Amino acid sequence: MSIRVLMIRKAVRAPRGMEATFLPHLSEMLIELREMAYYQPGYISGETLRNVDDPNEYLVISTWKSLEDWQRWFANEKRAELEGKVDALLGSPTIYKVFSYD
Repeated sequence: MSIRVLMIRKAVRAPRGMEATFLPHLSEMLIELREMAYYQPGYISGETLRNVDDPNEYLVISTWKSLEDWQRWFANEKRAELEGKVDALLGSPTIYKVFSYD
C-alpha cells in the first residue's frame, strides 16, 4: 500500500551573515535531498509547496510505494545528515506526518 509523507519545514530565521544567500542555499540542499530520494527503492514522487500566508513555511509531500520503503529512506545516514543541515539552517526541526490510503 502506498503512503504519503508530509514534511513541514519552517524557517525561524536566516543565519547571521547569510541573509542574501539563505534561500538559494536552502534550495540547493532541498534539491539534493529530492535527488537522493529519487534513486531510493519505492520512491514515487515529491513536491515542495510554499505557504502563501507565511512564506517562511514549506510543505514537502512525498509518495512512496510502502511504509517500509519510506522507513528505509528515513533511516538513511546521508539523508539524516543533510536533513540535519537543513534543520540547522532553518532554525527548527522538520515535522513528519505519514499517511496511508484507506
